Amino acid sequence: MLKHSDVWRAIDSLAARNSLSPSGLARKSGLDPTTFNKSKRTTQQNKQRWPSTESIAKILFATNSTLAEFVELIGGESAGLLAQRIPVLDLSQAASNEHFDHNGHPRGNAWDETLFAHIDDPAAYGLEVTGSLYEPIYSDGDILLISPAADLRRGDRVALMTLDHQILIKELVRSSPLKAEFKGLTSAQEDSVLMTQDVVWIARILWASQ
Repeated sequence: MLKHSDVWRAIDSLAARNSLSPSGLARKSGLDPTTFNKSKRTTQQNKQRWPSTESIAKILFATNSTLAEFVELIGGESAGLLAQRIPVLDLSQAASNEHFDHNGHPRGNAWDETLFAHIDDPAAYGLEVTGSLYEPIYSDGDILLISPAADLRRGDRVALMTLDHQILIKELVRSSPLKAEFKGLTSAQEDSVLMTQDVVWIARILWASQ
């Protein structure tokens, strides 16, 4: 389980990494200077008091740190509850069936790894956007978090592979046992209708790191 002491230790470590005391970190982040004092970490009834997600977001912004870096500071089993390492591949390199099995799960040795917020899908992976094709929705360098296990719904943004090994990023309009309709994300992309037999796999895009 996520440990109270691990989270507070991570805040202390983040402060030290930036040559700040916990109160200095709070002040730099626009918080009350006493926010991270040791006396504030438990109540008068000796119950554990946890830092708010808002305060964590503010200290990450103030120190130009990422959630992944903060999770690494937490370390151990607690970190595993907040984040997981997932395989990542450039979108421009992904258009090959050697990188995916028939279910759309990553395979092979071409994948890198990165730390993402934990999700309930051990087969989740990332595709890194290259170029400007999907701007302004997605920009060069954004990583799309893909979940093969997630249910598909109308309006979802999805990644899909066609029989000729193209990887497409689209919005799902509707699907049936015979075909699926997709909307382009930008004016440069055409809407399309694909027969089921022409699609190897479709997976939902959960979110993107930007």
